[in-house]
Amino acid sequence: MRVAVQIMVTDVERAALVKWSRGRSTPARLVLRAKIVLAAADGRENKDIAEDLGCKRETVARWRNRFASLRLVGIERDASRSGPPATVRSAHEAEIIRRTTQELPCDATQWSVRSMAAAVGVSKDTVRRVWRDNGLKPHLVKTFKVSNDPRFAEKLVDVVGLYLSPPEHALVLSCDEKSQIQALDRTQKSLPMFPGRLGTMTHDYKRNGTTTLFAALSVLDGTLITQCQDRHRHQEWIKFLETIDRETVPEMDLHLIVDNYATHKHPKVQKWLARHPRFHIHFTPTSSSWLNLVERWFGELTRKQLRRGAFKSVDQLKAAIQSFVDQHNENPKGFVWTKTAQQILTKVDRARRSLQALNKPPSM
Repeated sequence: MRVAVQIMVTDVERAALVKWSRGRSTPARLVLRAKIVLAAADGRENKDIAEDLGCKRETVARWRNRFASLRLVGIERDASRSGPPATVRSAHEAEIIRRTTQELPCDATQWSVRSMAAAVGVSKDTVRRVWRDNGLKPHLVKTFKVSNDPRFAEKLVDVVGLYLSPPEHALVLSCDEKSQIQALDRTQKSLPMFPGRLGTMTHDYKRNGTTTLFAALSVLDGTLITQCQDRHRHQEWIKFLETIDRETVPEMDLHLIVDNYATHKHPKVQKWLARHPRFHIHFTPTSSSWLNLVERWFGELTRKQLRRGAFKSVDQLKAAIQSFVDQHNENPKGFVWTKTAQQILTKVDRARRSLQALNKPPSM
C-alpha cells in the first residue's frame, strides 16, 4: 500500500500558498495546486482532497510530490503560460530558493541579494524578484518558543474560555507586572524634526532609577487598574491584589489570568487568596506570555510613552505612566480575542511536528 508523502510547510510557504489559493488574478491551475498543498499540509489524504476539490486523485498525488521535492517553485512553474519564458530566472530560481531556505553563506548568518547573486551567478535584481515572488525575506527573523508545559492544553482551554465565554456576574482581569522600567534621561537634548530630516535622540543615556508597574486589564471593557511599586516580590503582589479588591465591585467574583512567576504562587499569596474567596487565579502555560492580553497593552505603553521618553527621575517616569493610564481609561478599548483553543492547538501541534522533524537523526 502506497503512503502519501507527508507535507510540512513553513510560515513563509503557507503565506504564499494562502495568497495563491485566494488570489482573484491568480491562474486557476495555481489556485488548485495551492489548495492541494495546503490540504496536504493539514494532514488530509489524497482521496479526500480530490473529492473536495473536484479533481482526480492522481492530480493531488502529482502536486503533493512536486511540492515535496521542489517546494513553491515546483507548483508555480508553468502555472501561467502567457508570454515568453524568463530564461535566466527559470534556470536559477529553484537553486536560489534551495540555497535561501536550506543553506547559509560561509561568512554570514543570512543571505543578502548581492551574496546570493554572486553564489548563483545571476544579477541581484533576479534574486530580489525571486525572493519577492516567493515571500522570502532572509534579512528578517521572528522569535518563537513552543511551550513544553505538560498541562499546556488544559491551561490554554481554561484561559481562552475566559476570553471567549466569560462567566456571568464575574469580572475577568488579565494581570501581570512590567518590571524594572528604567527612568532614562538622554545626555543631550533631541534635535527637532523638519522636512527632510528625522527627529534625533542621543544613543547614550543616564539611568535615574527603576520602577515596576503592576497592571490588571479588564477583558470586558479594557479599563485598567495599575500601581507602580519599587519591587515585584510577593509582598508587592499582595498589595496589588488588595488594590484590585478595593477598586472592583465587592459582589462580583474576580477571575485573574496570570503567568507562572513564583511570586504569584508564594505560600503567603495562597493564604491571602484563601481569605478572599471571590478571587480565582488562572495560570497561563509556561513560555506563553502571548496568551495574556495585558502584554498587548504593555507593548503600547512601551511604543507610545517609554521608548522615546526622557525622564530625569523615577517620579517623573511614574507620572508619565499614570498619565498614559488615565488617558486610556477615559476612553477604554479592550483587545478582542478571536482564536479558539482548537485553532491554537492545531498550530502548536504543527510547530511541534516541525521541530521533531528537524531534531530527527538522518536515516542511514
